[in-house]
Amino acid sequence: MTGHDDISALPVTATPEAKAQHYDHVIDIITKVLQGEDDWVAAMATAASLLHSAFDYFHWTGFYQAGRPGASETEELVIGPYQGHLGCLRIPFSRGVCGAAARSRTTQLVPYVSQFPGYIACASSTQSEIVVPVVEAGSRRLRAVLDVDSDLPAAFTQVDQEHLERLCAWLGSQRGFWGGDE
Repeated sequence: MTGHDDISALPVTATPEAKAQHYDHVIDIITKVLQGEDDWVAAMATAASLLHSAFDYFHWTGFYQAGRPGASETEELVIGPYQGHLGCLRIPFSRGVCGAAARSRTTQLVPYVSQFPGYIACASSTQSEIVVPVVEAGSRRLRAVLDVDSDLPAAFTQVDQEHLERLCAWLGSQRGFWGGDE
């Protein structure tokens, strides 16, 4: 796939317009690279890698999976493919930003993690976070959450939220990823 080599890391100081254009470019690359892919782990690994390299304020970028072997979908997230420092291996739905996104099936945009009730500090350097649920299209089944941490306070904006939600909705619509695991 050509075109993914020209992704440069966008700084947090970019204008909202520049950030939106950059997201459009990165999401276009992700969807093209994953066209025809039928493995969910490959899709998560590819998306995490491309996102992580595209934004210089993404210091941890990855997925936590729901409903993995050994974890009940309603109780716990299990780490999936990610880029960055060591992440928490398991997160109960009852705790933290990821747990809140999993419980509510809504995006959690947290400008200051120290102010989030029940925040789980997987890395002491994290200051802000955004977590977006990946819900299988046509159902309310949670497949994963996309978790992005930054070492900068208030790093994420509505532009990040809108574009990451669009990407996660697309991931959730790709029935081929889910196979026959019902």
